[in-house]
Amino acid sequence: MSPHALPTPPRPARRSRAGHTLAELITVLAVLGVVLGVTVPSAAQVLDTAAVLVARQEATALLALARGHALAAGRATAVTVQATEARLVAHAGADTLRHASWRPLGVALEATRDSLAYGPDGLGVGAANLRLVLRRGAAADTLSVSRLGRVRAGG
Repeated sequence: MSPHALPTPPRPARRSRAGHTLAELITVLAVLGVVLGVTVPSAAQVLDTAAVLVARQEATALLALARGHALAAGRATAVTVQATEARLVAHAGADTLRHASWRPLGVALEATRDSLAYGPDGLGVGAANLRLVLRRGAAADTLSVSRLGRVRAGG
C-alpha cells in the first residue's frame, strides 16, 4: 500500500432479513382462512352428531330400564316425555326411577305422545306407538317404541 492511498472504508455488514413481506403474510392468512372455513363447520357437525348419539343411547337405556322394571316388579311403569325440556322421566307410581335431560347438550326432543306405559308383562299399554326424534343442528335420530315395548333406532 502506498503512503498516499486512502484506506478503503470498511464494508457495512449485511443485514439479514428478520421479517416477512406483506405478500407472504397475506398468502398465509388466505390459506389459513380457507382451512378454517372447511374444518370449523365439519367440527360443528361432528359435535352435533355426537350429542344426538349420546341422547339416543340415554333414551334407549331409560326405556329399557322402565320396561325391565315393569317386568321385574310386576307392575306398570311409565315414561313421561317432556319435549319442551328435552327430558324423559321413568317412574313407577310416585317413585322416579330415572330421568334424562339433553337440554344442556343443546339436543331438542320431539315426540308423537306425551307418555308411554309398560304393563306388568313388559308390553306397551295404550293406543299407539311412540316415536321420539332427537335433533341438534343438522344431526337427527329417531327412536320408535312399538306396542310390544321394543325400541328401534333410526326408524
